Amino acid sequence: MRHSTTGTRRYLVLAALLMLGGCSGAPAPADEATPAQETAPEPEAAPPPYVVYVTNEGSGDLTVIRGDTHEVSATIPLGKRPRGIKVGPDGAQLFVALSGSPPAPPGVDEDTLPPPDRTEDGVGIVDIAEQRVVNVLRAGTDPEQIAVSADGTRVFVANEDAALASIVDIASGEVVAQLPVGGEPEGVTLSPDGRWVYVTSENDSQVTVIDAVALEVVTVFDVGARPRSSSFSPDSARAYVTAENGGTVSVVDTSTHTVTDTIQLTGETVRPMGIVVSPDGGRVYVSTGRGRLIMAIDTDSLEVVGSVEVGTRPWGIALTSDGRYLYAANGPSNDVSVVDTESLEVIATVSAGERPWGVAIVEN
Repeated sequence: MRHSTTGTRRYLVLAALLMLGGCSGAPAPADEATPAQETAPEPEAAPPPYVVYVTNEGSGDLTVIRGDTHEVSATIPLGKRPRGIKVGPDGAQLFVALSGSPPAPPGVDEDTLPPPDRTEDGVGIVDIAEQRVVNVLRAGTDPEQIAVSADGTRVFVANEDAALASIVDIASGEVVAQLPVGGEPEGVTLSPDGRWVYVTSENDSQVTVIDAVALEVVTVFDVGARPRSSSFSPDSARAYVTAENGGTVSVVDTSTHTVTDTIQLTGETVRPMGIVVSPDGGRVYVSTGRGRLIMAIDTDSLEVVGSVEVGTRPWGIALTSDGRYLYAANGPSNDVSVVDTESLEVIATVSAGERPWGVAIVEN
């Protein structure tokens, strides 16, 4: 039988094409497939240079504000009437005064108020990393403001309703001393050298000086009417005390605990409240309550060199470690003003909880 040459050629060409296609175009076996490219994880956001903590007396919590964006990053439950707040010396904990006593603004008939809930009195310890209250120290009745010893072992507490300052061992929770400090004690401030604690008495218009090591009263001196708070110069040589009703700031020589000068602030509604000294000691900043202002005082001339209007009735204030930014808690307006201290301008306003009261800043 005779075969067709043309058919044979067609068969060979087709076979060759199939072989070439199998070598170059066929998919690779499944076990030789190229692995999928892995997606690189996104880098973690850098932490802010500092974090601002604001106690809210009305809502019983703590507003946490980022220092870079001025955004609220968290709200931490605390307890009843959180007011005074201080940072522990290691920067890992916050100490907050809590009170079960009902608010009693000036002019209110206290007989009309509900009874205090003493189970709510104490000093809450907030773990900054965990962002929660990890312990509550029983520190006498109606705590308002506090100070923490330089070594972080003790807390000094103003017991507003008892005219006492309680000193508590933090590790054991034991009250190791209670000292008389005048009626309605409020401001409690430790000198930077860790030597003195100044406690203001609203009723008696005086400051009680406590030896922070010996735990005893050293002396008492008079200031303006209704003193609210105090602050020390960085070298601890001077202290400054605000007097709400007197409208003054007393300048104190801490070597003798005597008033050397009195600065009279002007303005019909100016009521000196919170106070803080700049890190370089060159300025003192004062919140003025109903005056709505933060005033800047030069510490050489002892004169007001500028002011800025913030929110309604500013009370607690705090400065960043470089002195560039000031944060003011504005109670009735439920917000916090951020002030650039170089220009004395408000650069941001941050919503907080109900009736923000005290401010503390923790550097990262």
